[in-house]
Amino acid sequence: MKGVILAGGKGTRLAPLTAVVNKHLLPVGKYPMIHYSVLKLREAGITDILLVTGREAAGDFIRYLGSGSEMGVRLTYRVQEEAAGIANALELARPFIQEGEKFVVMLGDNLFEESLTPFVRSFEQREGAMVLLKKVDEPYRYGVPVFREGRIIRIEEKPDHPRSEYCVTGIYWYDSGVFDRIRRIVPSERGELEISDVNNLYAEEMLLAYEVMADWWIDAGTFSSLQEASKYMLKRQE
Repeated sequence: MKGVILAGGKGTRLAPLTAVVNKHLLPVGKYPMIHYSVLKLREAGITDILLVTGREAAGDFIRYLGSGSEMGVRLTYRVQEEAAGIANALELARPFIQEGEKFVVMLGDNLFEESLTPFVRSFEQREGAMVLLKKVDEPYRYGVPVFREGRIIRIEEKPDHPRSEYCVTGIYWYDSGVFDRIRRIVPSERGELEISDVNNLYAEEMLLAYEVMADWWIDAGTFSSLQEASKYMLKRQE
C-alpha cells in the first residue's frame, strides 16, 4: 500500500508564522511537523510515499527530507500550484496510484499516538473508502459523521448542531476510484474541492467504512493545538 501526505494549503490559522514557513515545517517537539507523518507511515510498513505541497515550500521539504532514504522511505514530490482544496491536492496523486491500487492519505497537520497498522489491515479487506474517527469535545470544529444503522450516511462539515460526538480526522483510505469521484464534485462556496464531498459520494454508494481512534490525536493547525502537540511530543521524546 502506498501513502500520500498532503502538506500544502495556506495555513491561515497559523498566520503570520505561515507567511515565512509552511506550517508542516513548524517545530513540534524536536522535529518539524512533517517528520511525524512520514514516521507514522513507515511504522505501518508504508514506504512508497508521495508528498504534495505548494511551490514556495517544495525546496524546504526536499532539503529536510531529501529522497526519504534517511527515514527508510522512498519519497516522490508533486507541486500544488494553488491552494484549491484537499480534493484538488489529492487529484495530483493520480499518476502515483495504479489502477486498482489502495492507498492511505494523511493531512500533514494530524499528529497522533496510535499505530496505523491495524487500520491498514482493516482496509485491505474492504472496498471503497475508509475514514478514521475520533471522539472530541468540540465536533462542530470539524467534519462530523452522521450515522444510520451503524454506517456513515453523510459527513456534515462544521455543523452548528453536530449529530454525533465524533469528528473525521485527516486520515483517509481510498481505492483508485477516488479520482473519478473527484471529477464529479464541484467547488464549494469558498472555491475549493472539498474532501467531504468526495467522502459523501462513497457514503451514498454505501462504500464508506470507518474505524475509531482510541488514543491521543490532534489537528495541529492552530496556535493552541500546535503548542499542545509540541508539549506532548517533547515530553515523550525526553
